[in-house]
Amino acid sequence: LHRGLSQDDHNVAALHRRADGHYLAMFADHHRETQSYWRISEIDDPSRWSEAETFPSPEPATYSNLLKATPASGAPVLLNFRRTIGFDPNLMISTDDGTTWEYGGRLLEGDGRPYVQYAQGDGLVHFIATDQHPRDADNSVYYGMTDGKAVYDAAGAVIDPDLLSAPAALPSQLTKLHQGAPDAVGWSVDIEVDATGHPVAVFSVQADGADRKGQAGRPGLDHRYHYARFDGAEWHVHEMAFAGTALYPYEEDYTGLAAIDPDDPATVVISTNAHPETGEPLISKADGQRHWELFRGRTDDGGKTWTWEPITANSTTDNIRPVIPQWADGRIVLWMRGHYSTWREWDTQLVGLTEQR
Repeated sequence: LHRGLSQDDHNVAALHRRADGHYLAMFADHHRETQSYWRISEIDDPSRWSEAETFPSPEPATYSNLLKATPASGAPVLLNFRRTIGFDPNLMISTDDGTTWEYGGRLLEGDGRPYVQYAQGDGLVHFIATDQHPRDADNSVYYGMTDGKAVYDAAGAVIDPDLLSAPAALPSQLTKLHQGAPDAVGWSVDIEVDATGHPVAVFSVQADGADRKGQAGRPGLDHRYHYARFDGAEWHVHEMAFAGTALYPYEEDYTGLAAIDPDDPATVVISTNAHPETGEPLISKADGQRHWELFRGRTDDGGKTWTWEPITANSTTDNIRPVIPQWADGRIVLWMRGHYSTWREWDTQLVGLTEQR
């Protein structure tokens, strides 16, 4: 798609399959440039692409997230959520399924940089967000939704009636899922929408931060995954599993991450270097080292209790950052296998497996 972007895991393209069979790819460098790029494939042929086009910004840009929405007074639109003006999530809007774009306003603002995860709903985009980067704040975690014109909380109350006008909504004005504290620093991980149209979310919490204030460079040693599910009236939030230690020093809130199955949100795949139920370190019998492994979890009571089974075990390297795409014929789990040093340095393969449901 592009040659010459920086070695940086922020640069990955977002993909969208258009109604006419073309694929759209949207991507940007990590705050080294002030534009986003997009290219469109041949019909049902993502090996052949148009020349890249660009959308400018007055400030550096990064991240790409393509989702559809239908404003209350208007036709369906395609949205690209990217971080740019104000170091905040901003929107690009397309009324022709990604052929042309215009600026759509700022989703959130605040003292820092909210970290946001998005999910496709029926006419709405659901999202979870933090106050800031977890290095800079004892983050809470919040939920909101947008139709591309306004921002709403979980009850449907309007928080910001016009994304193009200032000021934008603050994360703290949204519906709070988790109260941050020095020993409970939250970070958004994943969100999906269930068959009833209700959102389901996973976020991580660093549980030992209060004991490590001022100890720069020491990784977080005790992270937990939390599961949140909305029933149409209220959110139910439960601690789900031990997430183990941080991936590396100086980013003490990085975990192996987790993925909700979009076709079965009661199933989650997590990456952890601790046993999900006991927190005991996972020491491989193959090399005697501690590694991140994948586990499949299942809840039948909305997240109160979980059963876990390993997908990988006794590995000789790490298994991190699982992704579960929608797949009608079964379940596909994709992840990074290898060594992840920093967000700019890694030695990994992308691997996957297919499962029958």
